[in-house]
Amino acid sequence: MKTRKTITKRIKVTGRGKLLRRVRGISHNMSKKSSSDLQKKKIYSSISSADLKRIKSHL
Repeated sequence: MKTRKTITKRIKVTGRGKLLRRVRGISHNMSKKSSSDLQKKKIYSSISSADLKRIKSHL
């Protein structure tokens, strides 16, 4: 089965096997957002357990 290239570009796999994704809302219109909001959006967040099985099958 082929891997989905879009998922490999958007998902980061850690050394222990956790899957991380980028937080949405940082691509444009950043002048309207507060600096503390932008700081929170620069970090990666974990993927919900409900989506893990589906996403791992595409990797």
